[in-house]
Amino acid sequence: MVSFPRRGADQVGFERAELMRILDLYGRMVAAGEWRDYAMDFTRHAATFAAFRRTAERPQARLEKRPALRAKQGMWTLYGEHGQVLKRGHDLANVLAPMERRLLKAVD
Repeated sequence: MVSFPRRGADQVGFERAELMRILDLYGRMVAAGEWRDYAMDFTRHAATFAAFRRTAERPQARLEKRPALRAKQGMWTLYGEHGQVLKRGHDLANVLAPMERRLLKAVD
């Protein structure tokens, strides 16, 4: 009998509705010419979605889900290009609001 090492069953990920919301915004930002690439990272403590204007650069925006902070400041955090916290909260829609406003400016 071969025993396999325990895989991280407690890995943090995005739920389907959350991912749909994030990818919807990503698609609209691509259509507006703001973003061209994205990356996702899943660890035991956080799930991260990063959007890039160009692949070789640092991410223009990074969304992080940390369930451990759910009871404190909210599990969602939106970071800007230089690592500054743009928004934190309990609701994904409210945390994505600065990017939504940016999209409105890009379309005008």
